[in-house]
Amino acid sequence: MTRTLRVGGACGFWGEAPGATAQLLGADVDVIVYDYLAEITMSIMARARARDPAMGYAPDFLTAALGPNLAAIADRGVKIISNAGGLNPLACAERLRAMIAEKGLTLRVAVITGDDLSDRLERYAAARVTEMFSGAPFPPLSAIASANAYLGAFPIAAALDAGADIVLTGRCVDSALTLGPCIHAFGWSADDLDRLAGGSLAGHILECGPQATGGNHTDWELVAESIETIGYPIAEIEADGAFTLTKPAGTGGVVSIGSVGEQMLYEIGDPQVYTLPDVICDFSAVTLTQAGPDRVRLAGATGRGAPDGYKVSLTHQDGWRGVQLFGYYGADAPRKARRFAEAALSRAEAALRGAGLAGFSETSIEILGTEAQFGAEARRGDTREVTLKLAVRHPEKAGAQTMFSEAVGLALAAPPGLCGFGGGLGRPSPVVRLFSFIAPKADIRAALHFDERSLPVEAAPRRAAAPPAAIRRPAPPPPVQPGAATGEAALVRLAWLRSGDKGDKANVGVMARDPAYLPYVWAALTPALLRARLGHVVAGEIDMFLLPGAHAINLLLHDALGGGGIASLRNDPQGKGFSQLLLDCPIPIPEDLIPARGRRS
Repeated sequence: MTRTLRVGGACGFWGEAPGATAQLLGADVDVIVYDYLAEITMSIMARARARDPAMGYAPDFLTAALGPNLAAIADRGVKIISNAGGLNPLACAERLRAMIAEKGLTLRVAVITGDDLSDRLERYAAARVTEMFSGAPFPPLSAIASANAYLGAFPIAAALDAGADIVLTGRCVDSALTLGPCIHAFGWSADDLDRLAGGSLAGHILECGPQATGGNHTDWELVAESIETIGYPIAEIEADGAFTLTKPAGTGGVVSIGSVGEQMLYEIGDPQVYTLPDVICDFSAVTLTQAGPDRVRLAGATGRGAPDGYKVSLTHQDGWRGVQLFGYYGADAPRKARRFAEAALSRAEAALRGAGLAGFSETSIEILGTEAQFGAEARRGDTREVTLKLAVRHPEKAGAQTMFSEAVGLALAAPPGLCGFGGGLGRPSPVVRLFSFIAPKADIRAALHFDERSLPVEAAPRRAAAPPAAIRRPAPPPPVQPGAATGEAALVRLAWLRSGDKGDKANVGVMARDPAYLPYVWAALTPALLRARLGHVVAGEIDMFLLPGAHAINLLLHDALGGGGIASLRNDPQGKGFSQLLLDCPIPIPEDLIPARGRRS
């Protein structure tokens, strides 16, 4: 049994710069993992496969990430795990094996399949399956682009047990890329729930690459001078599931409680019910300790059983959208931009009626750089330069196209100060909507393809889990005594923050820089304050979850992203900037606890 497993995270999305592979190969790692997939990525790959049956995977994983490094991978015995196979992992593996043979190497490639459920759509439609969050009906079969279950880590472990050097998967949960090697190295079973939760947390930290080593960090100025050379994360995982997060020596960025804690909170929803195929994780008691320069140790994750089904993400086309940017500058720029946008939409609606077409399904006017964009608490109403983003959704491509022609056609009739036509007219693009549901585990037939054999593998264990309603929630921080808060500090001086999406929900993680700050932050983030700051983008409820181990709070914002992803007409459809709207929130706090000016912790 391995005592410590060193896993490097080299990729967090399709488009990540490829240099991490060489960097991590020089850092004495055992495994390198690459996460390429998101819902929109799957729909893009579906269109690519429709054009060419040999495509449907991430080709740059082969050409840029692995190609130049195959000899070093073979020489150092580093295992490679990736979901770059997308919708066509067998074709991806075939091309990779050819590349390996061309270089005279003997690396063995295994493939995991079984996530693609496109051959079962008629059955789900007949069963009238509904969307798990919104209750929307099953989409028309002709509109569906992809349908994939999120597989877990045990098939990956089985491939490594069989002797694979490189494991390619289709859709799986991002953290499974790391948990699979842990199961293989430490011999964990389906009963080792706390260990599985710890390995999953390590995978969650690694899955977004440099977001754990200073990327998107609240204290971004700490790494501003080293962004170009930022180090990619390495998790040193122990047999009990605890781990230390670090990065290659001599690289840029930072590994701190703040940088790692932000990533732990990122997009986790309810931290006590973080549901994965192999284990339902509880991160509420996880502790983070600075164990040395650029070394943070995490421990305390626990498991609550495993679900009896797989989450399935189905993408389908739901009409067309058009988005056009215009500039306005000079006196009264925001008001002029809004009046121009309103007139353009009115003219476009009239043109649609004249052509016998339905009206727009949805419209969006955003004056970027103003109070309308940043909420009622923002103080930007006097800005003299703005960008107008005008967006529409329509069932037909021709309907979306109407907005472009009518808006540009109003240029000479518009209020003065209009600019920004250098890019020309935009074009309509498909609206791809996410539809999620739970499929029974018995529906999934995972298979391992290795050494010219195809073998069934256990996709994921099933263990009874307590329902969320039965979970014991942590006691809230001690109430703030009247008169105790004698001063005031901006939230950014007291906490690190990060935000992101889950479908149409947004997450905002808030982690106190000092445990003493937490009661005051908890007390100040009232529903009224959150509505004042975020109410212009959040249509649903706002839930607050406490993580006492990390002295942190996770805010879950329902119906916050206008549909989310590529279905949204918003400027920030993934809520990545929502945390920035809270940074200057005033937090009442005792004067003697306020950090000195010029430092944040």
